[in-house]
Amino acid sequence: MNRPPVPLPAEHIPPGTAEWRTPNAERWLAAAPARWAHPLWALLALVASLAWDIVEAPVAPCTSAAPCGTDWLGLGTAVVLLLTLYWVWRQPRLALAGLAATLTGFAVEGGYTSALGEPSALAFLMAAAFTTAGLIHRLAAAGRQRARALEAAGPIAQPLPAAARTFRRGRLSFVLAALLLGVAGFGCWQVQQVVEAYEERAAGATHLPGRVTALEQDDDDIDIVAVEADGRTHRFETAYPEDFPVDSRVDIVVDGDWAALVAEPYDAIGWELLAMAGSVAGLAFLANGVDGRMRSRRLRREPLPVLHVLVRESHDDGRTWVFAADDPEGLRPILHFHSLYAFEEEDDEEGGEAPVVELDKITEVLKGEDPPPPLREAVLYGAPYAGAEVAFVAFDDEDDVEVSVQCSVTAAKPVGPRLMERGQLRRERETPQRPRDEIAVGMTPSAGPRTWTARGFSRAVGLGLLLVQGSGIWAALEDGPSWHWLWLAVGLPWLVTAVATALTWRITADRDGLWVTGAWRVRRVPWNVITSVHHSDDGIRVGRAKDSSVELSPTGWAWLEHRLGHEPHAVRTAGELGALLLHPELRPLEEAPAGRQGMPVGPPLVALSALWGVAVLLLL
Repeated sequence: MNRPPVPLPAEHIPPGTAEWRTPNAERWLAAAPARWAHPLWALLALVASLAWDIVEAPVAPCTSAAPCGTDWLGLGTAVVLLLTLYWVWRQPRLALAGLAATLTGFAVEGGYTSALGEPSALAFLMAAAFTTAGLIHRLAAAGRQRARALEAAGPIAQPLPAAARTFRRGRLSFVLAALLLGVAGFGCWQVQQVVEAYEERAAGATHLPGRVTALEQDDDDIDIVAVEADGRTHRFETAYPEDFPVDSRVDIVVDGDWAALVAEPYDAIGWELLAMAGSVAGLAFLANGVDGRMRSRRLRREPLPVLHVLVRESHDDGRTWVFAADDPEGLRPILHFHSLYAFEEEDDEEGGEAPVVELDKITEVLKGEDPPPPLREAVLYGAPYAGAEVAFVAFDDEDDVEVSVQCSVTAAKPVGPRLMERGQLRRERETPQRPRDEIAVGMTPSAGPRTWTARGFSRAVGLGLLLVQGSGIWAALEDGPSWHWLWLAVGLPWLVTAVATALTWRITADRDGLWVTGAWRVRRVPWNVITSVHHSDDGIRVGRAKDSSVELSPTGWAWLEHRLGHEPHAVRTAGELGALLLHPELRPLEEAPAGRQGMPVGPPLVALSALWGVAVLLLL
């Protein structure tokens, strides 16, 4: 049976706090954004239409009269467009502003007129209209949810707890924004250096007319245009060989051994991309930091509505799930968000151990090394809605003597029949954690050791990864020594580990504990140090009391196994091991011999990979 929720003493529940009960929660969920307004559909429409428009749009050729230099306006437009795509997912109001700026630039360039004759431009306008409608709908739905949350909370309003009032959002975002914008500024400065160096040298160089005599490619497949001018042949790298057909006339500038095409005077694309990437990432972090800081200030500004709810942390990603107060089994989540603990400033100055202890608990939850977090009574501060900032007060578990205060660090999201938000709930339903007592009923005591090992789906995953590994080695080595070998050095160890685990993982239970066979070694885990066994993210984790957990991953593909109507073998394995942990009378009576303990195949796979690499080098 499920444990009852950890109670919250009455002294920590403000007088008059209303319970958020299932009928009110269902009305709140009914006001959530519709499925068609999920940002994924808008992003797919925008990206597809933009890609089509970019492919179909004519590109102005590079000429001496209109050389291909640095297009700062174009770079700025690209930055706004990429930020808008990101904000469609995270920041609806900023996304509306970004779309307005993008459509204004589209109009300045005559896009509305060309849209009548160009299907790609018309598709972009339709995608922008669909995105705008979705953004407005999401903002309106958030307003409706806020109103229904206020209705459920009633007239009672309370100030935030002292610890939550000192909680600050956005610090890390501001630091990252400063670093990335600094990188963007450095990229812009480098571009300007390249431009000034060319202009300074070209000002004192000789301008000559020339004729294109050939189009070539060097050993690195870089396009080369050969130009004959003043009885001498010059060769230039070009990004647009189609702009320089053979026998066409071009202009060049020559200064001794240095020469450049007037139409393509310099190449600063690398620095331009650095400036663009730094600007997009830096401005995104800056906007997130400002938004988080403004939301936390609004949360502290005045007394807030309060709701009596139930909360639970996810074992997979530390996310907080909120349930109705009359849902003691936690079957129907209402909303979710990520949160962090808040502490009063005077406690921080004393340098007590509480923050360290709580941080350890967070780490254990994220790693999945502790038992499943309990359902707890809590008081939720702030009117919840899609995108809201909230805080809550609750005990962490029944052994605590003081309540903890946590503040959200990501926007609250309603749980409902939308594509992405229901992922966690779907995983919980499709990977049911059957009670260990129920599993134990179907198991019979065994004298000999019990063994669970990789089966069809897990081995299929291993073979697929093995093909990826072999292809990656071929792709990295086919061009000889290059920087691509760095990717091989980084990715190959992970691939070898994953392949070896998926193909041959094994767990053997005997009288004294478990033998866990992974990619590189067989580990012994005695029964008296095991705290939990569970399946998560297509892996099996065996929690230990003192050391870190023992993990096998991947052990299959649970999602596909469910879709094909099979019970995932790894899920069943974790359940039966958990039953053995809680019911010692079911454990084997004998010790496992060496032949039943398993053998890791990581080292032989490394040798096989090395032989494959040598074969690739010999064949090429």
